[in-house]
Amino acid sequence: MLKTEAAPRALEQKTNVEEYCTTDQGTFRIYSEIAEDKIQTRVRRLYSLQHQNQTVEFVKQKRLEWLKFDKMEAGLLEALDMLDSYVDESDPDVDHPNIVHGYQTAEAIRAKRPDDDWLQLTGLIHDLGKVLGMFGSEPWATTGDTYPVGCAPSKQIVFYDTFKQCPDFQDSRYNTEYGMYEPNCGLRNLLMAWGHDEYLYQVLKNHKECKLPEEALYLIRFHSFYPWHTFGAYRHLCDDYDMGMLPWSQEFQYVLLITE
Repeated sequence: MLKTEAAPRALEQKTNVEEYCTTDQGTFRIYSEIAEDKIQTRVRRLYSLQHQNQTVEFVKQKRLEWLKFDKMEAGLLEALDMLDSYVDESDPDVDHPNIVHGYQTAEAIRAKRPDDDWLQLTGLIHDLGKVLGMFGSEPWATTGDTYPVGCAPSKQIVFYDTFKQCPDFQDSRYNTEYGMYEPNCGLRNLLMAWGHDEYLYQVLKNHKECKLPEEALYLIRFHSFYPWHTFGAYRHLCDDYDMGMLPWSQEFQYVLLITE
């Protein structure tokens, strides 16, 4: 269980995110509906399918299917090599294999936090869950920003308008602010849209040899939760631990963004 009584000690020496790079964040994650832009068209199509199909029932089914951990067995480097041929169809900024992003992230963290080897490793492997796509998982159930199902989607979610086709959007059990959750229940108790973040988190959480700290697992699980760490949504579901982890999550997200 995650400890909720205090924020991670690592935050006491938090590095200013501006020290990583002077890149303007405004030049990244720009979404449009320009028909002539093949990448933007691909991205919108993926999010439309994600928002239409990621229901509470769908996520529960995927957890039953994938959390048996019977699809593959591989070492870390072998799994990384698998991403050498995987392109994230949800990313509007890049069109190169995902393995490049992993190494760039680890190097950026190493340059600014040379003593935090656990964080460097977290940066290297944070997208390893995308191996889902190598075993039949649809792109919209593998990549993309994540968010909780079981409550009303935030308008801060990219392409929010496409949720109108989701069955849960019309279901009174799930279409209110809290839906099936209690106030300040903690992000760890939410049922997140199924994808690479949740899958890798569960793999590591259930691996007896995993030595990464809980903070690392948290960053992996929620690094694509942009509505929360970047746009301030879902605060009503956060507990003290989540708010303590927020600056850490924002720093990690910044590094991921500028190394794409």
